[in-house]
Amino acid sequence: MLTVIILLFVLGYLAIALEHKIHVNKAASAILTGVLCWTLYAIYYATLVPTKAFEEWHAKHGGAEAEGGLDPKLHFLVDGQLSHLFSETAGILFFLIGAMTIVELVDAHEGFSLITRYVRSKSKVSLLWVIGIGTFFLSAVLDNLTTTIVMISVLRKLVADRELRLVYVGIVVVAANAGGAWTVIGDVTTTMIWMKHKISEWEVMRELLLPSMACLLVPLGILSTRLKGELEPPKETEADLEEKSIETWHKALFLCLGVAGLLSVPIFKTYTHLPPFMGMMLSLGLLWLASELVSHTMDEKTKSSTGVLSALRRIDMSSVLFFLGILLAVGALGSMNVLNQLAEYLQATLKNQSLIAVIIGLVSAVVDNVPLVAAGIEMYSSTNPLNDPFWMLLAYCGGTGGSCLIIGSAAGVAAMGLEKIDFFWYFRKIAPLALAGYFAGIAVYFLQHAIF
Repeated sequence: MLTVIILLFVLGYLAIALEHKIHVNKAASAILTGVLCWTLYAIYYATLVPTKAFEEWHAKHGGAEAEGGLDPKLHFLVDGQLSHLFSETAGILFFLIGAMTIVELVDAHEGFSLITRYVRSKSKVSLLWVIGIGTFFLSAVLDNLTTTIVMISVLRKLVADRELRLVYVGIVVVAANAGGAWTVIGDVTTTMIWMKHKISEWEVMRELLLPSMACLLVPLGILSTRLKGELEPPKETEADLEEKSIETWHKALFLCLGVAGLLSVPIFKTYTHLPPFMGMMLSLGLLWLASELVSHTMDEKTKSSTGVLSALRRIDMSSVLFFLGILLAVGALGSMNVLNQLAEYLQATLKNQSLIAVIIGLVSAVVDNVPLVAAGIEMYSSTNPLNDPFWMLLAYCGGTGGSCLIIGSAAGVAAMGLEKIDFFWYFRKIAPLALAGYFAGIAVYFLQHAIF
């Protein structure tokens, strides 16, 4: 039955990739895949539940039986695995909803117009570098998911041509993942390795800054040779031409509150140790309050279009549901120990830690990098000391390898949902650039160690 579930997972991914060929929304494919994987797992739990994980959980909970005489293994599946996964997934989804709402709120108050006024460039190449480098450093202090949402909102104001804008969005995904890899708060995998006390804050910045920059600069350099000419300025829509009672101080206030709110999320997590979505909800609550207070200075028409309820209606919920389906599907494989077995197979076959880290990064373009990196940590936890080169390379590869496919990272999944990017379009146009950057970063990492 495990083979059937894996086959179902592969077919689900194919349906997502072939969305425009089969004319089925990718959110529907993702949700069906995730729920069916868990359904089959629950039906055939007796042979699929990992014995070691079950015994550890059962011993930890005193061997207590579930209410209603539920089989202990099924109890473990529901309460020990699915509930834990749902808790993590819900946190990610509420984080995503909060970030999207804040961005929509800033956009409704025309806050991004203050940024686009200064980053406007007639040259396609110069805008490419501004967007790429800006995303890289913003992702390092924020996180790749939120940074991607913000930068896509900015690009919608700057680039009228959809095909060209998708190229810029592709670079945003690469830049966001590269930027998140070299700080302990920029990417979930780097944060996880740091929380397991395998890397230190300053050492990871020193070791991975140059490789991460190479991961971005190589795609930027290649793409710069292909982009020619000047940008066509976006045409003003009817909504833009409508007279609104939004003053300059409104724009500045919500831009500052929005950016400050997003930047405060990692700080909130560091000091409170609460999940990131709590910080995002706090920021959203403060912006909501500010919106209610400021609305009294606007006319009725503007008030109705700039409020939080209006922003919530503009959120693309299909993207959120797509995220839910992907996380459920990957979580099912992780719960059945498939990803750990994959990592152990790599170790037994390759017996080279550096090569394993590189392959984990590439595999994370297909399945979630978190369980793969977690398996890598478990395999070498007792043998590799703090700040070992393997941990650094694993942090880089786990953070940047997902750029090689649009569904390989949170940033890519968000971009795919927000801009309706086709899987194969990304595979043709962006994946080769991302792959070149990925290996360039690895080369710089080893060169750096050889010299210093």
